Order: sequence, then structure tokens, then C-alpha cells
Amino acid sequence: MLLDDSLRGLELVAREEDAVVDVGSGGGAPGIPLALSLPDREFVLLEAQERKCAFLRAHAPANARVVHGRAEEQEVDAFGVAIAKALAPPPVAAEWCLPLVREGGAAVLWVGPSADEDHVARVAEQLNARLEESPPGFLVLRKLGATPSGFPRRAGMARKRPLA
Repeated sequence: MLLDDSLRGLELVAREEDAVVDVGSGGGAPGIPLALSLPDREFVLLEAQERKCAFLRAHAPANARVVHGRAEEQEVDAFGVAIAKALAPPPVAAEWCLPLVREGGAAVLWVGPSADEDHVARVAEQLNARLEESPPGFLVLRKLGATPSGFPRRAGMARKRPLA
């Protein structure tokens, strides 16, 4: 089930260029299945909990490197695509992912049927991005410019005080 759900995003990720960051990699889905399916792409499995990083290091393919840290602490505008599945409510996941993506790249979020697309679109606008037409179960956010000053916000702020 996790494998199938991860691979539902393969086409969306494959059409983007450059390195991929899986934000909040956890148990490795969707990052590890996608890295195995796209062996010529560089993947970063970003995880804030060291215990989970140890698991990821033991199972990551050769084209994936594990980084222990929070999204808010990473270099901005660095990746072609950021992916997130079951990370946080979609507006919060968007705020964590979009600063990592370079201009022209995209954030791909796995979402449930209750995701508030309008709210995510408003958050995307504040981060120089726009919501693209997306297949069911996903939100694709296209980065239109550099990350605005003031982002990413301090660690924990996105969840504590989500953007409106």
C-alpha cells in the first residue's frame, strides 16, 4: 500500500528537473520508492528525528542521502522539487517545502480529499508560488520566484501560527 501510494507521484516528480528533497521522510515513503524508480536523480531524505534517520540510512539507495534536520534550517531555493506525504496539514507542508525549491521548480504534496486547496493557494502566493492544476490526491505548487525575505520562519512557527 505505501509503495503503491508513493509511486502514484512518480510521473509528477519525474517531470521536474534537478535534485528532489523528501521533507519529513520518516519511514522512507515516498522518497525511497521514488529514488529507486529514478536512479539517475539525486534525492535528499530530510528528517528531523535521528532515530528515523538511522532507519533511512540503513535503507536508502545509492542516489539518496539522509540529512538530519528541519526544513526551516536548510538552504533555500536549492532543489528542483520538494515532496511531502503525511507531513503536516497541507498549508503547513507547503510553507515547509516551498522555500527549499528553486525558481521554476515545484512542491508536490500528497493530500487527502479534505485538503483546502484555496488555503494552500493563498500560502503558495505568499511564498512566490502558485497552485497548478493537480491530479486527485495531490497538490502541485509551482515556484515563480525566489523565496521572499522572512521565510522560512523560525522552527515551529508554521505549525504554531499557520499562514492564512
